[in-house]
Amino acid sequence: MDSQDKALELTSAVETPQADGEQVRKVYNSKKEIVERAKEIAQAEETPQKEEVDYLKTVFYKLHIAEREARLKAYIEGGGDPEAYQIVPDEDEEAFKAEMTIIRERRAQQFREQEEEKEANLQRKLDIIEKIKSMLTTPEEANQAFQEFKTLQQEWKDIKNIPQVKANELWRNYQLYVEQFYDLLKLNSEAREYDFKKNLEMKTRLCEAAEKLAEEDDLISAFHQLQKLHQEYRETGPVAKELREEIWSRFKAASTIINKRHQQHFEQLRAKEEDNLAQKTVLCEKVEALVSEEKKGSAAWDKATKEIIDIQTEWKTIGFAPQKMNVKIFERFRAACDEFFAKKAEFFKELKQTFKDNVERKRALIAKANELKDSTDWKSTADKLIALQKEWKTIGAVPKKQSDQLWEEFLAACNHFFEARKANGAGQHSEEHANLEKKRQLIEKLNALAENPVEKLQEAVQAIVEEYGNIGHVPYKEKDKLYDAYHAALDKLYKELNISVAKRRLNNFKNKIKNVAEQGDDALDNERARLVRQYEAVRQEVKTYENNLGFLNASSKKGNSLIDEMNRKMQKLKDEMNLLKEKIKAVDEKR
Repeated sequence: MDSQDKALELTSAVETPQADGEQVRKVYNSKKEIVERAKEIAQAEETPQKEEVDYLKTVFYKLHIAEREARLKAYIEGGGDPEAYQIVPDEDEEAFKAEMTIIRERRAQQFREQEEEKEANLQRKLDIIEKIKSMLTTPEEANQAFQEFKTLQQEWKDIKNIPQVKANELWRNYQLYVEQFYDLLKLNSEAREYDFKKNLEMKTRLCEAAEKLAEEDDLISAFHQLQKLHQEYRETGPVAKELREEIWSRFKAASTIINKRHQQHFEQLRAKEEDNLAQKTVLCEKVEALVSEEKKGSAAWDKATKEIIDIQTEWKTIGFAPQKMNVKIFERFRAACDEFFAKKAEFFKELKQTFKDNVERKRALIAKANELKDSTDWKSTADKLIALQKEWKTIGAVPKKQSDQLWEEFLAACNHFFEARKANGAGQHSEEHANLEKKRQLIEKLNALAENPVEKLQEAVQAIVEEYGNIGHVPYKEKDKLYDAYHAALDKLYKELNISVAKRRLNNFKNKIKNVAEQGDDALDNERARLVRQYEAVRQEVKTYENNLGFLNASSKKGNSLIDEMNRKMQKLKDEMNLLKEKIKAVDEKR
């Protein structure tokens, strides 16, 4: 009896809610389809299944959130103001919530009624057991009560659901007293043997049916059919004492095959769902990371938005997570996405205000430039306009459609003044043309030195540079062209100078390091440390130049000139770094 009790107890303890979930997980293409299904469930007589209700809720809000995000994206891409965007009430959502409320109330009411019915059924079966127990006195009394006993057996079969936690214990007690009653029967052995035979036939049929289930392809259906067979087996009376263990072993063996296949199926399903949960958890973490990371500028937000949309697309390709986590992981994902788009909307709201402030600041500078443009106080006004130009550069971005217009207005006011000043200074042109000619001659000398270097090339170049710097202004329209020609000539010479000077400096250093090496390793270590410090100092200076270059605006000719000058200085520093590297290498060779 113990082996029968344990096997039946294991069978009844197998969880099957996922099987029901598998049956209802159909594909819904619209929220209206889901609402219609919710209405059917709300109006149906049978008890709503929790698994299907949870599934409907998950799928509905997936579609709902996707539609809402698509509307917001289309609104923003169409030039809409994120701050002014309003979420439109969704009739489908209201209808869905109404039906879900009805379903929840029905499920709660039906659950209470079912529990009350189970308790009543439990008490009825307990009463039947007590009645059978009272019949277990003598063989004679048992024989006389045989018909009443059969009636009680039928009544037991007719009673259906009881609390699951009591089922196995109740069945064990019932089976115990039924078998004891049959064993007590003596006077009507013919009737007893007939009953045993009939029960054996029924249990044999149940064994055959259970064995046949091993051929069933649908594991879920096979398992549910087995549960019904177990219920029938329980409700079937005992067989002859010598056959009880044999028939039970046969039925248990067939059940074990189905239970193992069913268990393996759900272990695989659970493993897949756990893998889905792991994948979805990673996607949640990616979205949460995008939410928390700092994003500077609209380009960064656009890039992050594309990543979020890609993640949402990937999410849709992943199957369900375990039932107890499926809704929770979706709510986590939805919350992270909602937070991202809320922060994005807040950023663009603030950006719009910043644009507005920058436009006002630039309009204020335009107004000041217009007030100054007709002034004839050339020096003071020029300084003021240059200060305004510097301030203009410190103001952040404005909307593209206004940027060019504002700049043209500001530039027009500045040009108006400077053109007037230029016309007023026409008398200076003759001196400027003379300066132009002098500078051109010096540039020709530089080019000649580049073609035919002299022995003291560096000193000759330095003398020309000093003379060039002492010459005054040239005509404005020639300034940039002259500047380019001058620095092009210098670049050629400096390249030659750097090569030759660097080579000479390195050779001199190598001669010097021989003397240092004679002083011992400590002297070499000190010299190497000094060179490394120099190298680091020059490297930091290069880094400073590179950072400063990032802040320069190359949109003007003046800006381009300054950038060219800084690039030249930076190249000299890099040449110095290379020389220091060679010196350090020379020290290392002596160690």
